[in-house]
Amino acid sequence: MEIKVGDKFSKTKKITDEVVRKFAEFSGDFNPIHLDEEFARNTRFRKRIAHGMISGALISAVLGNEFAEKKIVYLSQTLNFIAPVFIDDTITATATVTHIREDKPIVTLETICTNQNGEVVVRGEGKIMIYD
Repeated sequence: MEIKVGDKFSKTKKITDEVVRKFAEFSGDFNPIHLDEEFARNTRFRKRIAHGMISGALISAVLGNEFAEKKIVYLSQTLNFIAPVFIDDTITATATVTHIREDKPIVTLETICTNQNGEVVVRGEGKIMIYD
């Protein structure tokens, strides 16, 4: 697999109630903004929102799936949460290669998550090292 600057990879997933509850169980993050409709109704969001790290996990899945032919190590990832992800939103995580180091197999990627309306909900930058 030859990669080049400009290559894009993406994955789409519906963020259901089940996904949020399983993530809460796995992570131990039981913040009521994610799990309790009544609590969430009294917040600025007016309804439950998904854990931000679910979007981060989707980005990780993009890289793990797209680079499955090669072995990679995740070096870093920034995440800027731009807008909330609500229950039953469909999120598309996209990673675009922005830089490839010439001296080492390190790839920098712009990482963006958008909802079903095309709105950016998360923006960041990831770095991976590819090794054979």
